[in-house]
Amino acid sequence: MYVKYLRVFIVVAFFLAPFFAELAPLSASAATMSSPFEISGWIPYWRTATGTADTLAHLNTFKEINPFVYTIKSDGTLVDNGALDKEPWTTLIAAARANHVRVIPTIMASNGTLLYKLLSNTKTRIALEDRITKLVKDNNFDGIDIDFEGKTAETRPYFSTFLKGLYQRMGQKWVMCTVESRTPIKDRYFGVTPPKDAGLYSNDYAAINKYCDRVRIMAYDQQGIDQALAHAASTTLYAPVADIAWVEKVMRVAMKDISKHKLVIGIPTYGYESEVTAYADGYVYDLLWSFNPKYALDIAAALGITPVRNRLTGEMNFSYIPTSTPVALPTDATTSPALLNNDQVGAAALALASSTNTHNTFRLMTWSDASAIADKVALAKRLGLRGVAIFKIDGGEDPAMWDAINGKILVQR
Repeated sequence: MYVKYLRVFIVVAFFLAPFFAELAPLSASAATMSSPFEISGWIPYWRTATGTADTLAHLNTFKEINPFVYTIKSDGTLVDNGALDKEPWTTLIAAARANHVRVIPTIMASNGTLLYKLLSNTKTRIALEDRITKLVKDNNFDGIDIDFEGKTAETRPYFSTFLKGLYQRMGQKWVMCTVESRTPIKDRYFGVTPPKDAGLYSNDYAAINKYCDRVRIMAYDQQGIDQALAHAASTTLYAPVADIAWVEKVMRVAMKDISKHKLVIGIPTYGYESEVTAYADGYVYDLLWSFNPKYALDIAAALGITPVRNRLTGEMNFSYIPTSTPVALPTDATTSPALLNNDQVGAAALALASSTNTHNTFRLMTWSDASAIADKVALAKRLGLRGVAIFKIDGGEDPAMWDAINGKILVQR
């Protein structure tokens, strides 16, 4: 059971200060700064068996685990999608407590309309605060992780009020906040005039800093949001899950309003497959689906392709042409189009589109492997942040990830 830093400040007469100096507990800021680097991870309910087994096998890696199981119904009640009171969760939770690992489940919501409705109404907002507090205390959890996504800017003040009320109710329990990343406006709207509402956000970072004990930034699912980086890479294939350069940008934005000793980098363990269309003036990416690394490696093996590290993003990737796709790309007599390497596929498609004033499509697979994860761990340490949070722990991540987050894989960039 973890005790959160006391929120009560005791005023001691000046002449008694030397006597109490030996006895007084650390202040919140001092205690936070003195704590070591932390590793946490989300375990999704849709991969309960493999996720709990994987976490249990590497439990000594974690300071905190986050069963990703709770969602919110339209009436504001909570749904446990993972059955935390049953196996295999009960064994994992017992082991975590025995090893002094915090158990802090996540409540996830992504319906912006519902969140506005619940949080803007005083009665339903207070009811939600009470309901969450009861859940935590009845189950002896160490705290709660709030992951409310898809909010609109008009929800911003109500979300801050909700966090304040929850923080007050939780007492010595932890309030963790998982929030979206922010790309610098000048980079997000590179080359165009930003809209007037570009600086309006649904999250008040200053309030979040005040009412959350840890703030995990979801530094993934980047794709094309950073137009400055995309422009710089316009002649190469670029559809990252989390470019290390972009991750540093979003963390530095967060550091302006949130104490770096609370900040945590959210790191992906998955990848995305995109259909890429090459036009005369560049590429257009159509995101298809997410995948775990083995899916990409199996496809590469079947096609005889060796994946390579993207020199810009630090992630693994390769391109291929599906057998169902008509092939018009130029090759020599010994090379099948499916076996062209990453740069060759993209360059050939771009050249053909330019010369014939047409377009060609192919597939690009990009994912976060152990080395890409090691990049983010090293970044968190270099910036002096609290730690990293892994999304997701489900048995499908790169097996070498455990060495990466424990500092046993050298950064290759």
